[in-house]
Amino acid sequence: MENKFETATFGSGCFWCTEAIFSKLKGVIKTTSGYSGGKMENPDYKSVCTGNTGHAEVNQIIYDPSIISYTELLEVFWSTHNPTTMNRQGNDIGTQYRSVIFFHTEAQKQIAMNYKKQLEESKLFKAPIVTSIEPLKNFYPAEAYHNNYHELNPNTGYCQNVVTPKVEKFKKHFSEKLK
Repeated sequence: MENKFETATFGSGCFWCTEAIFSKLKGVIKTTSGYSGGKMENPDYKSVCTGNTGHAEVNQIIYDPSIISYTELLEVFWSTHNPTTMNRQGNDIGTQYRSVIFFHTEAQKQIAMNYKKQLEESKLFKAPIVTSIEPLKNFYPAEAYHNNYHELNPNTGYCQNVVTPKVEKFKKHFSEKLK
């Protein structure tokens, strides 16, 4: 029997953080850092960092829905970044760090919209949720050195001060979902 994998694309700040988290989940087959939502074709990191291309740093996640559901991926997404800050995650500021869900199917769109509505009604967050839910129009893989960045560069200042603490908090909260 052949597995039918599905794809999710999320932007939740720096793609190094997002990838370091989602790559550790049972059922996630592959994560790829990249850029989505912008107007420039084939952007690169330098151009995206200017904030002028309209792209968000994202991770495209290939997953096995028989092991982890889209709803479970959304739970991790909503829990591991601040969806109430416009174009900002911590010290990372700019449209490329916006909170965004790029849906691949109408089913994903409905699930994401319903999840967001439930979060808003629950008042879990003290400020309004600014996460946008948009159709995936494009995905451009980032330069190769961005993939597995945290794993390959754990001693850089950014990884030690930002990525590692975020990953450790995630591991405690989602220990039952780890590979």
